[in-house]
Order: sequence, then C-alpha cells, then structure tokens
Amino acid sequence: MNSILNLLFPYRPTSKTHALLLLVLRLLLGGLFLKHGLDKLYAFEELQHVFPDPLGISSKSSLILAIFGELVCSVGFILGFLYRLSLIPMITTMGVAYFIVHATDPFATKELAFVYLALFLILIVAGPGRYSIDGLIGKTLSKRKRNIRIRKPLI
Repeated sequence: MNSILNLLFPYRPTSKTHALLLLVLRLLLGGLFLKHGLDKLYAFEELQHVFPDPLGISSKSSLILAIFGELVCSVGFILGFLYRLSLIPMITTMGVAYFIVHATDPFATKELAFVYLALFLILIVAGPGRYSIDGLIGKTLSKRKRNIRIRKPLI
C-alpha cells in the first residue's frame, strides 16, 4: 500500500528552482493541452462524425476519449492532482495520434504529437514537484510516517 501511495503522491525534497521548473512546465504544457481539448469540445457536433477512429470504437467515442485526455486530465496535470494517473490518458492520446492516426504522415504533420508525447513521458518520471496537490499530500504522508516511527511504545 505504501508503494502505491508513494507512486501517486511522491514527496522528495528538491530545490525551489527544480520545483518551480516543474510548476512552469505543468502550467505551460497543461494549458496548451487544455486548449486542444476545449477546441475539440466546442466543435464536438461537427467532429463527432469525422473524427479519426483508430481503435474501432466509433468516431464519437474516440472523440470523447480524446477530449477526456486533453481536457479533463490536463486539469489534473496542471494542478498536480493525481498527476501520474492524469498523464496516462494524455500519453495514450498522443501515442495513438503519433503512432496510429498520423503513422503514414510526414513528420511535420505529427511533430506536435511527438513533442507532447516525449515531454509527457519525461514528466511522468520527474513527478509533479513540491508545488502541487500531490506534493502537499505526499509531504503530509511523509510527516505521518516519520511521526509513527518516532513514537515509543507505552509499555
């Protein structure tokens, strides 16, 4: 159970510069990705019949999954809440876009999907940083663990 909590809510004291860099990356990349999701949401009526269906689940379902990955999960990514879980659909969306939807397209067409995919893979390893909801939760859990270990038996 502890390993799952450590994965979901990592807490490693880092420098303020490192933490600020992760925060800026989350805000920039998450904001850009959020905009892609909003664009799809606003154009839902037009896109639901023509959106690519690489998984064979229907254009509408593929569009809904893309909106979830780009809109809903980017909010969790920006806030650093359930950060690594939020990144999984985002990575999946960009992986499908790069490797399946745009597989035969020239690199210039699929370059943005590749950049997002590469950055998200790096950031899932880096973690959310201390300036995130997960960082705060991880810090609280870390303090509780230390307090439990320090207490002496009453006997």
